[in-house]
Amino acid sequence: MLRIGRITYANCSPIFHELQKQSSAGEYQFVGGVPSHLNIMLASGEIDVCPSSSIEYALHPEHYLILPDISISSSGAVKSVLLFSRVPIEELDGQTILLSSESATSVNLLRILIEKRFGCVCRYAASALPLDSALQEAAAMLLIGDGALRASLSEPGLHIYDLGGLWYDWTGLPFVFALWLCSRKVVREQPAEVERLAGRLLAAKEKACASFDALAQDSPEAQWMGVSRLVDYWRENLSFDLESGHRQGLMLFYRYCTELGLLKSSPELHFLTRIHNKDS
Repeated sequence: MLRIGRITYANCSPIFHELQKQSSAGEYQFVGGVPSHLNIMLASGEIDVCPSSSIEYALHPEHYLILPDISISSSGAVKSVLLFSRVPIEELDGQTILLSSESATSVNLLRILIEKRFGCVCRYAASALPLDSALQEAAAMLLIGDGALRASLSEPGLHIYDLGGLWYDWTGLPFVFALWLCSRKVVREQPAEVERLAGRLLAAKEKACASFDALAQDSPEAQWMGVSRLVDYWRENLSFDLESGHRQGLMLFYRYCTELGLLKSSPELHFLTRIHNKDS
């Protein structure tokens, strides 16, 4: 049985909803969590497959293969990776920015934008404080996932910067927040099961993207976002593809991480189909 990490954010709901509809009861074990926790579980072998922070692949490319043609990305504003600031972003030089501990990818994207695009040097510290309390201690705070979506609905008077939008306006490329990764070990041990899952994920992506309106009616996120806002988020702000432009954006992100010393080097992208067919 494959153990699949399930990120408990609205951006993953459509894919997992459709995947579970395709699967027999008990066929997969789903393990919920935030990206940073699931990254650790994937690296330690506690789960086998996960939509994992794209920086996790770059840190340990020898451990993983990328499932092809699927990601969690944006080509513009993403709405769920937001910097909330008391001052304009250009005035953050020398200030402290508090960080969500839930995603290393978004933290590194923020550092790239702050340092390379806006030329600021900031201090960074992790914090679990609520946004209003955090902004009494620091000039700005990064929130991701449902926390960012919720805060954006109720925090007037702040400068709010969408990191997906800032990246796209600057580079003209999509930003890949998460890749579907599987461990090379599970590919060696359960190749047919992994290939079956990869096929089901692509079918789930196609089905989900064609039925956002119906999915939103029964989605728990609609209770606080509203159905129309949730559908717009899925349809207008997220991309579940992994095409040429996505790969270019991903490699540019890795290059900038390397230039800032956040990575030792930029990895090559190794996909399930190519590696499995070659090595088996």
